Amino acid sequence: MTRTILWLTLAALPALAQPLWDPQQAQAAKAAADKSDRDYERAVKLIDQRQYEEAVKVLNEYAARKGDRTDGALYWKAYSEAKLGEVQQALATIKQLEAYANSRWTNDARALEMELRQKSGQPVSPESAGSDEDLKLMALNSLMQSDPEKALPILQKVLSGTGSPRLKERALFVLSQSNSDQARQIVANIAKGNGNPDLQRKAIRNLAISGSAGNRKLMADIYQSSSSVEVKREILRGYMISGDKENLAQLAKTEKTPELRIEAIRQLGIMGDMKTLREMYASATDTAVKQTIIKSLFVGGAAEMLIEIAKNEKDPKLQQDAIRQLGIMGGKTADALAGFYASGDEGVKKAVIQGLFIQGNAKKLIELARAETNPALKKQIVQQLSVMGSKDSTEYMMEILNK
Repeated sequence: MTRTILWLTLAALPALAQPLWDPQQAQAAKAAADKSDRDYERAVKLIDQRQYEEAVKVLNEYAARKGDRTDGALYWKAYSEAKLGEVQQALATIKQLEAYANSRWTNDARALEMELRQKSGQPVSPESAGSDEDLKLMALNSLMQSDPEKALPILQKVLSGTGSPRLKERALFVLSQSNSDQARQIVANIAKGNGNPDLQRKAIRNLAISGSAGNRKLMADIYQSSSSVEVKREILRGYMISGDKENLAQLAKTEKTPELRIEAIRQLGIMGDMKTLREMYASATDTAVKQTIIKSLFVGGAAEMLIEIAKNEKDPKLQQDAIRQLGIMGGKTADALAGFYASGDEGVKKAVIQGLFIQGNAKKLIELARAETNPALKKQIVQQLSVMGSKDSTEYMMEILNK
């Protein structure tokens, strides 16, 4: 996978020595937050596609739910309304945004309000605005290459202006690709929070993609100084992008905020740092920490380590979690799963059945069904086989009917 596409969404987890909240409750909250994030990003994409009416609908729903990024949603709603020529409605939406006194969208909103008031009475054409931005997108990179000194103030103006998400992101990317000290400083300032939250996240991603030692140091400084969970989560993902195992492993072991700790552990799994995950599992005392490490081992493809946990773990829930992950990993773990079935208790056997079903391994399930003397377990195996639709499972159904 390339550095630019490795982004994952993650759950919540506390320090090793601290008790955890209800995992089901945390998972439900995480799912709701993920949906809100997806809705917000969907609205931004609709704006980039100039589908302003649809964007307004999505942003209205998001704002009504009072999500974490409601102030940003109100800004983009006002922006979309302006593009539709609904100037008074856009101004009213900006007025709503004023309720968020400490919002980092305030400067963007003021710039948009000033522009709208200057143009009041003039219809706004989405088509002409889009065409103009397309030209700007092409001109930005060209100017930066031919005359950086002239380009920098223009790029700064774009970043602080009322352009589309795509235009601002492109301006930021162009700056990130520059060797100019001034350009790097502009990107660093935005990454530190001197801009709206959307731009800050994108600036951090751009720092991570370059992967330089200086950018890693800057990300570490921002992590330590920031109080924003979203910013810190973006930096943890950035560490994975830049290959910074050292900082990521340290935070996986020491971070006190639950959702950030789980992020770090998951990213270690993506990076394939099995050594750190093995060490953490051996020293962990919290069940939820171990559960997260088990999932990260699956992400990292560490079948042998999961087999080891399934063999040696005394906690039945953790043992079964490891077995389920082995099931998801595919047919290469089938023999190990069958071995656990032979020596395990009922909970282990049910986990194995589920794992083999996920693999679509009808042959192994049929072997277990033929040998199983427990009616309830045999019934469960047959139920799984009955919906698999494979040749082997169909033949076994016929075998049962012919008895």
